[in-house]
Amino acid sequence: MSIIPSIFGTGRRTNVFDPFSLDIWDPFQGFPFDSAVTNPNFLASDTSAFAAARFDWKETPEAHVIKADLPGLKKEEVKVEVEDGRVLQISGERSRENEEKNDKWHRVERCSGKFMRRFGLPDNVKIDQVKATMENGVLTITVPKEEVKKPEVKFIDISG
Repeated sequence: MSIIPSIFGTGRRTNVFDPFSLDIWDPFQGFPFDSAVTNPNFLASDTSAFAAARFDWKETPEAHVIKADLPGLKKEEVKVEVEDGRVLQISGERSRENEEKNDKWHRVERCSGKFMRRFGLPDNVKIDQVKATMENGVLTITVPKEEVKKPEVKFIDISG
């Protein structure tokens, strides 16, 4: 007897310890809009499909560091720009895999299409020294910070 009711699963588990081995019921199947489960071409036509690229932004004492996981992309397919002096824009495109007439697709989960993310940068950054590197599918953008000048404090003796 299965723990999961049959309305939630369309197949059998190939491995009882693997939660991803069971096809999940699509509650949106039959709605007027398409989903990636019911139409494999849906993600390829959606220009924001790859917008789910995940970004991390951390601030260190020396710089702002932004990292993005972009597996399968080459550095030539990614563009990093600074707009309007303080807006960092990261964009790119993952091409769709060529389809052959004899191919039979069983599952399409990898996204293709264009993506773009914009980040407003704070005032204390050196825009002219932004650096970007791409290694093993991870884009790293380093935006150096300007040195914070500590206000000069002048002590005044109190007489009396």
